[in-house]
Amino acid sequence: MSRRNKKQVFTNIEVLDAGAKGKTIAKSPEGAVIFLPNAVPGDVVDIQTYKKRKAYYEGKATIFHKLSDKRTTPECEHFGVCGGCKWQDMDYKWQLHYKQKETENNLRRLGHIELPEVTPILGSAEQYFYRNKMEFSFSDSRWLTLEEIQSDVNLEDKNALGFHIPGMWDKILDINKCHLQADPSNAIRNAVRAFAVENDLEFFNTRNQTGLLRTLMIRTASTGELMILIQFFKEDKEKRELLLNYLAETFPKITSLLYVVNTKANDTIYDQEIVCFNGRDHIFEEMEGLKFKINAKSFYQTNSDQAYELYKLTREFSGLTGEELVYDLYTGTGTIAQFVAKNAKKVVGVEAVPDAILAAKENAKANNIDNVDFYVGDMKNVFNAQFIKTHGHPDVIITDPPRDGMHKDVVQMLLNVSPEKIVYVSCNSATQARDLALMDAVYRVTRIQAVDMFPQTHHVENIVLLEKR
Repeated sequence: MSRRNKKQVFTNIEVLDAGAKGKTIAKSPEGAVIFLPNAVPGDVVDIQTYKKRKAYYEGKATIFHKLSDKRTTPECEHFGVCGGCKWQDMDYKWQLHYKQKETENNLRRLGHIELPEVTPILGSAEQYFYRNKMEFSFSDSRWLTLEEIQSDVNLEDKNALGFHIPGMWDKILDINKCHLQADPSNAIRNAVRAFAVENDLEFFNTRNQTGLLRTLMIRTASTGELMILIQFFKEDKEKRELLLNYLAETFPKITSLLYVVNTKANDTIYDQEIVCFNGRDHIFEEMEGLKFKINAKSFYQTNSDQAYELYKLTREFSGLTGEELVYDLYTGTGTIAQFVAKNAKKVVGVEAVPDAILAAKENAKANNIDNVDFYVGDMKNVFNAQFIKTHGHPDVIITDPPRDGMHKDVVQMLLNVSPEKIVYVSCNSATQARDLALMDAVYRVTRIQAVDMFPQTHHVENIVLLEKR
């Protein structure tokens, strides 16, 4: 196809399905797949394509002739621009339907796995205001809508505190109200923005690497505790203390008020020194009487209520009687390990991040759990025959790897160890399917349970129980 014909318009096309990465699927009159970011299955639309690949198009719905009965009205005023909650215009029962469908399709088509009867996906009781952690970025050159550009409104204030526009690393959408994190999240963000503007605190410019204020992180906990972290690009003691004192005085319920001065080109804080300005340097999350210490760098499931459901199902799938030696691979801060410990003889957790293992040990000690041990190291190097010889042969292995799934050497070691049961928790059913295919000759899938941790998005967790054939 010549260059000038790569962009095409297709008219009166029905949107057929939802696919990977939150996009929906239509087909051209010739049968070519078209991926769309802004339609719902059941819509009938005109499509302008903007990319042509060998096997598919990427396009956008430009005219809607018929709206799907699967639609609902988005709650958020920023929907369609922000890009953070791409499925807000789809009724929640249909979100669950397509998440379940994708999970099953990945296991069957990518993994070629024979599946048992699949349990319906576990939906979230809360479809909004469910996240316990949010990160917002400052910018002195906010994203302007087409309406703003074409209007006569004074655009002198171009400061923003919000989210990156999808695909634009230097453009930030100023957020008025976000529906992902409960109060006082919106009140704090809006107060910080207003105070910074009133007091001439410079918002960051990503391209020029100038300004003072970089990011704002807000963490809430089911215990009611609250953590705020302000990231500054440079040290300016007077302005820094002005903002931090304002926050401490205006929001006295802040448990942990932190800051970091980060002069790097990127705003990651994992190699930075976090300074406690007021209160504690941590907050506590709680689950079934267990307390978990959360600091600024800690990983903790961002939907606390659904994390509890996920962990209960993981424990149930494990079928522990109190006599088992359990390995918890990719243990993070040891949350699952401690959650199942009361049902096991002993739990051994392994994780690559040293700080996470320190937190796991500290939490286990604080929770008076003495039948867990934690070890640090790259999984493919640590999890080997010597490790098994040293720590004992596991009866059950729980594995909760990152999105990329498990390294092939880890999968092979699982087959070598050959425990009676493996419980595989995944946030990416495609890589989970790949790993399951490698174990299919030895293990059969006996239970599957998808869990929706992230309503209004396409993301979904999936738990699989593997038992020896």
